[in-house]
Amino acid sequence: MVLYIIDHPYHYEAENLCRVFYPFDKVTVQHEFMPSDENRTVYTAEENGEYIVRIEDADGKTERKAKVGAETEYGMVSLLFDAFCAHTGKMPRWGMLTGIHPIKLLRQLTEQHGEAEAARLFREKYFVSNEKTALAVRTLRAQKPITDKVRENDYSLYISVPFCPTRCAYCSFVSQSVEKAKKQIPEYHRLLLEELKETAKVADALGLNLRAVYVGGGTPTTFSAEQLSEMIRVVKDSFDMSQCEELTVEAGRPDTIDRAKLDALLKSGVSRISINPQTLQDNVLENIGRRHTAQQTVDAFHLAREAGFTNINMDLIVGLPGDTYETFCDTIEKVIALDPENVTVHALALKRSSFITQSGEINKAHADAALADRMMAYAEKRLTERGLEPYYLYRQSRMAGNLENTGWAKPGTECAYNIFTMDETETVLACGAGGVTKLKNPYSEDLSRIFNFKYSYEYISRYPEILERKEGIAKQYEQFRKRLH
Repeated sequence: MVLYIIDHPYHYEAENLCRVFYPFDKVTVQHEFMPSDENRTVYTAEENGEYIVRIEDADGKTERKAKVGAETEYGMVSLLFDAFCAHTGKMPRWGMLTGIHPIKLLRQLTEQHGEAEAARLFREKYFVSNEKTALAVRTLRAQKPITDKVRENDYSLYISVPFCPTRCAYCSFVSQSVEKAKKQIPEYHRLLLEELKETAKVADALGLNLRAVYVGGGTPTTFSAEQLSEMIRVVKDSFDMSQCEELTVEAGRPDTIDRAKLDALLKSGVSRISINPQTLQDNVLENIGRRHTAQQTVDAFHLAREAGFTNINMDLIVGLPGDTYETFCDTIEKVIALDPENVTVHALALKRSSFITQSGEINKAHADAALADRMMAYAEKRLTERGLEPYYLYRQSRMAGNLENTGWAKPGTECAYNIFTMDETETVLACGAGGVTKLKNPYSEDLSRIFNFKYSYEYISRYPEILERKEGIAKQYEQFRKRLH
């Protein structure tokens, strides 16, 4: 597909809409019109006070025009959305919303207009379906008691452990398999602890208040019990934990969990862990490159309960290769029987760097939007019946059925970090490879980012540069405070 962006700045929005309607097309952007041999072209332009949109492919040509109005971005994007709907005969469940954070948008609209009007705008201005609008409203209500308590100097800490036993076929994260990166782990662990200490000094100097700690990856439990204990000890010794309300560690893969690690985490004060099956169907696990069985996940969950964990999350994915509606429903029922406090349901997002995408194995569940929608609807129905509420939600490009990722929780067990990072409510200081520090201006919606190097080998070899970048945190906060005065 060729996307022409002629004399208007809405490149990001137009490209994302192309992916909503044609998730498997490679999009080539051109800023000058030149005839193309591509079998699909999308022309968007501002000419003489008008927006012009034209879609051409084997199915024919669809054209729309409209005068440029006061809401310039909305005018172009809504015109393109209307043309895509007419051309394809499809009406996406999330309407013309393409951003990662729909609940953040709903929160902003609610603050301006109230809940009822914000919901109406979701339905009538952004064309979000009644079902997804209702889901968004439920999510915002569940997270509001937590976001309402955020103060201007609050922050969360993210710690990245970018190693996994194997790389899943759908994965596009920067995690590396332990087989390939085993020799890097001791040095990575040592430098990570150094970075944590330096980050704590910066936070302390700025007078920031730590609210939540989240250790993710990758699979943090690729670290040994001793390495996990030492990492959390350094966090507790270095940071002021007096206002920290939660400490989450993704145990993730059941083939990395044993009693020694669980005991080490619990003794260290970890309050929440994730044990992530993605599916409880052995054939599907094999399809996605996991080297464990469904029974190992169940055993790991029971082991965590026996160790004393009372807040456990389990991740599931809609649209995995080889999964059917019946087998997905079976997985949901088996997870419900375990009775975890949190269940996160993801729609499979196929990224360019994943094995599934690169090998051309676009699976039926991903291509079949109706099937993915039925799976997600079943999960929503059954989790609601079990008393769980949606409390955070985000979206990605190329998602199965153009759906969403939703975290569900029993009331009172919500993971505040997930809310803060997805709603972009407060600063997140990140340590480790692939970590992205997000500095939230406490006086506006502005957000600045500082990136760590993506890969563990890069993190190790260029570590002094990581510390140099930490200096940018204090400089950015100085700018925030200057703008206030």
